[in-house]
Amino acid sequence: MAVTVCAVTAAALAGCSEEGPLTTPDGSPISSVTTRVAEVNIVNADRDLSKTCLAPTAPDAGQTDAGRIVVTDPSLLDAVCALGLGPEVVAVTADPGSIPAYLGPQLTSVPTIGTTPDAAAVSTAAPDVVLTTPRTTGSSAAFPDARVVTVAPSADWQARFQSVADGLGRSETGARLLEEFRTEAQKTGRRMDAQHNQVSLVRFTGDSEMIAGTDSFAGGILADIGVQRPEPQRSPQSFTVTDKNFTDADGDLIYVSFQGDRGLEHGKDVLESDRWLDMGAPTWKRVLAVDDQIWYGGAGLSAAWLVLNDVKGSLDGNS
Repeated sequence: MAVTVCAVTAAALAGCSEEGPLTTPDGSPISSVTTRVAEVNIVNADRDLSKTCLAPTAPDAGQTDAGRIVVTDPSLLDAVCALGLGPEVVAVTADPGSIPAYLGPQLTSVPTIGTTPDAAAVSTAAPDVVLTTPRTTGSSAAFPDARVVTVAPSADWQARFQSVADGLGRSETGARLLEEFRTEAQKTGRRMDAQHNQVSLVRFTGDSEMIAGTDSFAGGILADIGVQRPEPQRSPQSFTVTDKNFTDADGDLIYVSFQGDRGLEHGKDVLESDRWLDMGAPTWKRVLAVDDQIWYGGAGLSAAWLVLNDVKGSLDGNS
């Protein structure tokens, strides 16, 4: 949701210039980051994605380092990013645009060479390791000289991260990084008195609203922090908002997100509707917008840190 625009800013300052960024009369730069949508503040609208990936890690004692890495499934890149191995990724066997934007320029700049790369792309990549999943393992056949590491599918993002760490010779490091995250999440919950906050999670699609269950990625992070959910939202499964259960979306604070452009347009309509504005959290200006890809599509340690930092900076905030 941290979208840099070229024309209209949140302050209604407009224009694009080939002579450089807009400035105020005293020479200060004017932000061109959209910070609000439908009168709702966007959490971390000016997020610096270049800082998503964590510091480089070393292999465990006695383990050979990964060297040049090809990844066949973009969903594995989050774990690679969290292990600080982004600079070692030389190619991704996927279509252009498939690398999650939140991983930042370190990984979005990596060549995407398609699921059946040609000989030139294979020669240029020349990987030592191919990181793959059962679903995308067919692409690994293009690299017969590389060591293939297959990560088994898992609904548990922490188990999936540990599997990647194991495969890249960083078992101890992976366990340590997960423990550091869990410890920080618990500390955050205590500092922010999270147990006395009931937080609602609402996702807007092109034609409906979904309430995210406790088994969703964001729902699990909130649980790690110790944040409570409103009573109707304590089911593991996500569910669709209807006329009958519309007020189940209410809470002490509502985090909303939008699935694509159609979700954004539909979300604006709902957020500006009388029915929505009559609920408690909207009345108290306690609705905040978050990045849907990070909160629900990320499902890895890098995204988990971003969600945790979002909560740190907004649990006590207002729209």
